[in-house]
Amino acid sequence: MLSPRNRMRHSAEFASVMRSGRRSSRDAVGVVYLAPAPGTADPAVPADPPRVGFVVSKAVGGAVVRKRVQRRLRHAMRPLLAVLPNGSLLVVRAKPAAASLRQEDLAAQLDSAIAAVVRPRGSSSRRRRGRGGTRPPEADQAKSETAGNRRPDEGGERWASR
Repeated sequence: MLSPRNRMRHSAEFASVMRSGRRSSRDAVGVVYLAPAPGTADPAVPADPPRVGFVVSKAVGGAVVRKRVQRRLRHAMRPLLAVLPNGSLLVVRAKPAAASLRQEDLAAQLDSAIAAVVRPRGSSSRRRRGRGGTRPPEADQAKSETAGNRRPDEGGERWASR
């Protein structure tokens, strides 16, 4: 069981985490993490402990099943609180697969998802190329040589008159 200091209770907290938190997902659980705001730590005031909220929808099962899944997630979350920094917020969302998973597997998936979401962004070895990324010169040349949205020659089957 989590102590009341470690539980999220207000919908405003859930909304802020869901709106601007980092996400990670596994087969049975999804987590959304909101790190504490930098520069808000005052040495004279003790920091808030990390707080965790749980979302278990009706897709998981009936009321008894949902409550069981929530208890199992709370139990798996208790030792993982040490990983979260003070003042952070975490929302754990159960997926339907969580109802049929063993406790060890559920705890392993929760641990994996939290480790992925807490990891600093710069540590990933993968690089994503989004819009505006640099292209190799051959790609630009090939595009300029082809007729982008031009109509094909008259003999084209698609543009034949009916």
